[in-house]
Amino acid sequence: MRLLNTKTFKVQEFLTAIPTFTILSHTWGDDEVTFQDIQNLETAKRKAGWSKVRKSCEFVRQLRFEWIWIDTCCIDKSSSAELSEVLNSMYQYYGDGMVCIVYLSDVSWEKNIKELKKSRWFKRGWTLQELIAPRYMVFLDKNWNKIGTRSSMRKVISEVTSIPVNVFEKGQIDGYSIAQKMSWAASRETTRPEDMAYCLRACHALMGLFGVNMPPIYGEGGPKAFMRLQQEIIKYSEDRRLQPGEGTICKLSLGVCIVWRC
Repeated sequence: MRLLNTKTFKVQEFLTAIPTFTILSHTWGDDEVTFQDIQNLETAKRKAGWSKVRKSCEFVRQLRFEWIWIDTCCIDKSSSAELSEVLNSMYQYYGDGMVCIVYLSDVSWEKNIKELKKSRWFKRGWTLQELIAPRYMVFLDKNWNKIGTRSSMRKVISEVTSIPVNVFEKGQIDGYSIAQKMSWAASRETTRPEDMAYCLRACHALMGLFGVNMPPIYGEGGPKAFMRLQQEIIKYSEDRRLQPGEGTICKLSLGVCIVWRC
């Protein structure tokens, strides 16, 4: 994996002996700093997303960490092979990071729970795995002020996401059925139609939760991508509640209606 040095802003690749690192969770904005941009700091600093990169590094340096993984600039998205590998490894990345910092760009924290609950971060498909996988998580508002930790905010987060508080208290998801995990994703959104399927509006994120690897094929369309994911899950899981039957009905934005036995 590639990591960004929080002091020099240089990206370095580690094949083995990966150092201790932190990780950023955020929602993408306009003009993010890419892997190609970060090769030249003068170029990177002209991008609107540079402030996010700089502030992330400043924050984790205060915690005495030298390395951080940021998806915008640590992945060479021009390589389809690398992109596929990273997408299938992201749950592990977030689980291996010592600290995950969550930047809520649309929240100004003044004990305003209503504003927090409306944050775009809680509605995005890709952030589902980023909420569950990390060992320790701290939430920051748009001014980089600390809001709280996942532990201290667990009841509020559970209300927003419908994920049981026990998941945040014990860090265990093995006891939950496929249907339950799918339901955590049902109200989330993605930009590309295939990502809707990969995420079941978050199902690609849930690959980490299901232990399934599936290469993304952009252009195949949402319904086909979802069917591929469902087939892969069934291959490796004894839980047949994903198969059609009487139970909970979930209407997807794909125009597909799935019925789970819960």
